[in-house]
Amino acid sequence: MYAIMETGGKQYKVEAGDVIYIEKIANEAGSSVEFDNVLAISGDTLTVGDPIVKGAKVCGTVLAQGRAKKVVVYKYKAKKNERKKNGHRQDYTKVQIDEIKA
Repeated sequence: MYAIMETGGKQYKVEAGDVIYIEKIANEAGSSVEFDNVLAISGDTLTVGDPIVKGAKVCGTVLAQGRAKKVVVYKYKAKKNERKKNGHRQDYTKVQIDEIKA
């Protein structure tokens, strides 16, 4: 059984036991979290929502809060002595999916 859920403006295909990295949410490590925006559930048959499946939830546990590796942004224009270096580290939340309720 799998579900397609949405959180943080992104969609994830999850199954029970999966560990995913999502956009940062305000939950502490060890706490439980429920996702209500379930777009589709596949059990015996595929159920697609319009736009979400009514009464469906994905339950999980927050494992950690963290920051991804630095992405270096370097802008450069040839022969103009124009250079700009920037960096960015994205915050994330590591979540383990416990169960999918249909």
